[in-house]
Amino acid sequence: MNNIQFDQAIEQFVTYIQLEKNFSPLTVRDYRADILEFFAFLQVEAVADLAQVEYIHARLYVTKMYEEKKARTTISRKISSIRSFFKFLNKEYDLDDTAFQALYHPKKEVRLPHFFYEEELTKLFKANEGADSKSLRNMAILELLYATGIRVSELTSIELKDIDFSLNILRVMGKGRKERYVPFGHFAAEAMQHYLEESRPKLIKGIQHSELFVNMRGGALTARGVRFILNDMMKQAELHTSIHPHMLRHTFATHLLNNGADLRTVQELLGHSSLSSTQVYTHVTKEHLRNTYMNAHPRA
Repeated sequence: MNNIQFDQAIEQFVTYIQLEKNFSPLTVRDYRADILEFFAFLQVEAVADLAQVEYIHARLYVTKMYEEKKARTTISRKISSIRSFFKFLNKEYDLDDTAFQALYHPKKEVRLPHFFYEEELTKLFKANEGADSKSLRNMAILELLYATGIRVSELTSIELKDIDFSLNILRVMGKGRKERYVPFGHFAAEAMQHYLEESRPKLIKGIQHSELFVNMRGGALTARGVRFILNDMMKQAELHTSIHPHMLRHTFATHLLNNGADLRTVQELLGHSSLSSTQVYTHVTKEHLRNTYMNAHPRA
């Protein structure tokens, strides 16, 4: 089918990945942005119809991204986004999608996840103790993130009904609307109960909603709000390193593996669909073992 309009095609694709593929709002946003960026490139190249896109255009686009010094992980993601888009058009309109099917995925850089050492984490917890409403809430967030390894997007979507204190189990809605159950320990349970009994009723200010964590105005806490809270807690602890929310997830996985947990269990707890996503943490634990050996052995 010729003359497939850009606007019409992307809206149909976005509807497809939202309703049929159950992609998260963040993933949908990234896919849309990647495709719109490619559309802008096509317009510069005077390609007015998606049916005119050929392998040479795909190669030129990838070359352009390398010239702009984009990270290989970013380029790889953009290729995946556009490839999925053309695969959809092939299915819906019988459009030739070989341009991106034949394209090589750049190899990802091996980046080891950053994590907290146990003494750093102890300092972070100690420096942020307090009995006021804000401190109780922040401690509950910190304890729960470390206890479960959940993503910040998963944390902010937790509702009161998702917590089972009798079994210390948390129901989590992960990527692709995949549900899983994650256990938590007594430190996290105690911090959450203190927050629910002494802090949340004061913070919520009569606003009725079911989200577990609330901001200082009583509304549901956002991912951006969690990032702000964690940065503030780092300042309180005077830890001279930057923090990102995934760092506590990395710490959770690394500490479990360092203390003897098996990879399959960690995969299930993290909600990874593939074991290869979890295996990056084995590189971290090997590096940790090597550093410990080099520092401790007299003839290392």
